[in-house]
Amino acid sequence: MWNYEKRLQYPVHITQTNPKVAQFIISQYGGPDGELSASMRYLAQRYTMPYNEVKGLLTDIGTEELAHMEMICAIVYQLTKNLTPEEIKASGFDKYYVDHTLGLWPQAAGGLPQNAVEFQSKGDPITDLFENMAAEQKARTTYDNILRLVKEPEIADPIRFLREREIVHFQRFGETKRTSNLIPSLIQ
Repeated sequence: MWNYEKRLQYPVHITQTNPKVAQFIISQYGGPDGELSASMRYLAQRYTMPYNEVKGLLTDIGTEELAHMEMICAIVYQLTKNLTPEEIKASGFDKYYVDHTLGLWPQAAGGLPQNAVEFQSKGDPITDLFENMAAEQKARTTYDNILRLVKEPEIADPIRFLREREIVHFQRFGETKRTSNLIPSLIQ
């Protein structure tokens, strides 16, 4: 289906740990508008999509979202690796630590675990494409919020890259909706 290269889509090289920042960036792993939900949404929708052009797009973007999930995991890992118990307690990361140590676990910034309810697959091409466009905008907003809080370039640069990809995905879904003649074929 795709070729995996053992490198991130965009480099992540964070030199200073920061568990406070990790606590809200992790939302883009397992939060309601995160990369895990996006990849599952698109890869599930592709099976019932009756249009090969759109099915291909869902596969392409769904696998790219897996690469984005990998980047978020790398960011969170690098922000939390080798923390001392004192650093964990002082940062408020202790609640997460008790349940997961420093392992990566999909959850929202507020601590709620990832839930399959967060990714939609209706089986209707128009509904799914509009859902996907909305999902990409919600993810972009989350990245905007992160960028309002994070100013360190080594963290903000990969977040900016991910934000830009959300905009591209939104545009690709919109273009596909307009150019694939879905509406006339569904009305007949």
